[in-house]
Amino acid sequence: MESNIIFNKDFDSNSVYVMKIYDADVSKVWDYFTKSELLDQWWAPKPWKCETKQQDFKEGGTWLYSMVGPEGERHYAKVEYGEIIEHRSFDGTDSFCDENGNINEDFGQSKWLIGFTGVEEGTKVTVNIHFPNPEGMKQQIEMGFEEGFKTGLNQLEEILKK
Repeated sequence: MESNIIFNKDFDSNSVYVMKIYDADVSKVWDYFTKSELLDQWWAPKPWKCETKQQDFKEGGTWLYSMVGPEGERHYAKVEYGEIIEHRSFDGTDSFCDENGNINEDFGQSKWLIGFTGVEEGTKVTVNIHFPNPEGMKQQIEMGFEEGFKTGLNQLEEILKK
């Protein structure tokens, strides 16, 4: 099962579609995407780690976190949550920012929709990401987003196996 990730980039629509199936029930996988103490365990690709500064998982709430590198460098990001349908889906706007959550306008914001579906094998997670323009999407891809996100999703799989 490990690494069976579908990762499709569509430069015509400035979007990325990601799908992975986990051998765990929906409520458990949901928790790993919505609770900061669990997100911090897998969201950043090793040797980086994720540290939540503040999270309020509710419609209109935010998640402010940093990716901390092996040399102690920090890159902050913020998610502003939109619609949340418990154990089914949630969406949000993702932005690079400073440690206080002030958005860095040099990077485009991306819109995320994450869905959770119970399937025979466990839980299918789908991630649809829309970028404001082709430049913003290319910028993210060139920063190693695909490899980093796949690594994180596989790290989550290892945690769920324990």
